Amino acid sequence: MSPVKVNVALSGLLLVPLYSFGFSYETPSVTPEVGSGYEEKPGWSAASFAVAAANPLATDAGYQVLANGGNAVDAAIAVQMVLTLVEPQSSGIGGGAFLMHYDGSDVQAYDGRETAPAAVTGELFMQDGEPLPFMDAVASGLSVGVPGTVRMLEQAHKEHGQLAWEELFVPAITLAEEGFAVSQRLHTSLTSDEALKNDPLAGQFYYNADGEPLAVGDTLKNPALAEILRRIASQGSAALYEGEIAEDLVNRVQSHDVRPGSMTLEDIQGYQSVERDPLCTPWQQWEVCGFPPPSSGHITVMQILGILDQRPLLEAPLDNGVSSSGWLHQFLEASRLAFADRGRYIADPDFVEAPGGDWTLMLAPDYLASRSELIGDTSMGDSAQPGNPGELNVSWASQPAQPEYGTSHISIIDGDGNAVAMTTSIEQAFGSRILADGGTGLPGGYLLNNELTDFSFVPEVDGEPVANRVEPGKRPRSSMSPTLVFDGETGELVASLGSPGGAAIIHYTARTLVAMRDWGMNAQEALNLPHAITTGGDVYLEEGRFPDATKQALEAYGHTISERELTSGLQAIRRLEDGTLFGGADPRREGVVMGD
Repeated sequence: MSPVKVNVALSGLLLVPLYSFGFSYETPSVTPEVGSGYEEKPGWSAASFAVAAANPLATDAGYQVLANGGNAVDAAIAVQMVLTLVEPQSSGIGGGAFLMHYDGSDVQAYDGRETAPAAVTGELFMQDGEPLPFMDAVASGLSVGVPGTVRMLEQAHKEHGQLAWEELFVPAITLAEEGFAVSQRLHTSLTSDEALKNDPLAGQFYYNADGEPLAVGDTLKNPALAEILRRIASQGSAALYEGEIAEDLVNRVQSHDVRPGSMTLEDIQGYQSVERDPLCTPWQQWEVCGFPPPSSGHITVMQILGILDQRPLLEAPLDNGVSSSGWLHQFLEASRLAFADRGRYIADPDFVEAPGGDWTLMLAPDYLASRSELIGDTSMGDSAQPGNPGELNVSWASQPAQPEYGTSHISIIDGDGNAVAMTTSIEQAFGSRILADGGTGLPGGYLLNNELTDFSFVPEVDGEPVANRVEPGKRPRSSMSPTLVFDGETGELVASLGSPGGAAIIHYTARTLVAMRDWGMNAQEALNLPHAITTGGDVYLEEGRFPDATKQALEAYGHTISERELTSGLQAIRRLEDGTLFGGADPRREGVVMGD
């Protein structure tokens, strides 16, 4: 078995067969990549199957599953369990996920988004009539939603899995027991976080007695997580949602020393993942399939792209690898309009009706044409207003702006042509900053999410309710945009892609689609491009990636510009015309693509 097709950060294999399941997991020897900044990556070719994930150990786990007879869903489960261990700041069994699946004929959308406990009210994040400071809400028991990733993956596996459920946990259990080398990115995240060390379990596990974080290259074992995963492997999702592990989760949430949450065992035991109807939108020669609400990702991505398609190009779209100022102006203005609609209308569809009763009305060509006419030669700044895509039974207020963070993305295409695009999250880096050991009493464990801070802190504005306000049992609105692309004429699979990045996921995904369809770029070239985002106010450009002339031109259009690190974590795999695959991994993170 040869796990590497081109030069990557996996420097050979230490062959250590473990367990006696259908395949022997082989522990890879990994040199951690640079975890921040920007590092060129070559792109990866594969003949029949490929997996892309945010950490080489996780990618390798998915690769080994595929190489030993597993399919795309099997590989996604193995990847996610390893990410829980090696990229704990971004996703894990304590969070939620959206999974898009293609089985060669049908596209399905599996919703593993977290839910709010039954005892919450719309005032959850309000104090004395004012919203709590964002980080005060995050690092608390208040922010923890009932996790959904494991139950959702179990549902997908029951319908599509090929290998036995328990086999898919072998890589993560093995690495948790034997240890893995702390990467630069994990070390950097630990160094920059002030709240995690205040948690009694996390402070002891990720920091030394002097409060210093684990160093790059330190071997980290996680015996608590190994035991938790062993139970889930043998008992299924019930091991997490019932019994000792569930009781410990509730205790950790309710016993937070500053802001305890209200989660109960009944909340956890009652959680159900949901299969929703995917949204598949024609886009010139492609059909783009994405996740419906409670994700705002697909609708907002396709609104941006649909508005752009109504606009004449002001100039060539690229100039020396940087999007031209004319194209950027239109992209940013389309983003303002799409985010205005997002803030007014999109929320959990079990609680909020779509405009006109149909979410696709927000993507109707005539509606997007009318929106595109609002784009002029001068930026509308923060004055973009939502449109009227359809009649509403309730008059919603626009949600005030607030931060969004976090997440990881997995893209997989297997040898039979099945595909997965899965975006998975605990929201902020290290989630709620609560580590749960499952009641094992062993060192380590898994981090609990802070996804409830994706709800609007303010339940109403000027007497009108906010669609994305907190309600019992509700799923918070998300920006996650797992995407599968198909040829509009033949129906054949073209690509699987997605990204982390909070609200900026939408910009990252939209720009990547444009680069691959319109600018003739391969998956890696598209991911390498510099980022520009706005959610309706200032424009943020990726620091150090745009020439002064571009910044000055955007300012001349009326945009208020500043620069910052925009750390996307894009993964993309595209099927080429000859049937082979070419994958890309974001140069801003430590992910790789592997395949055969």
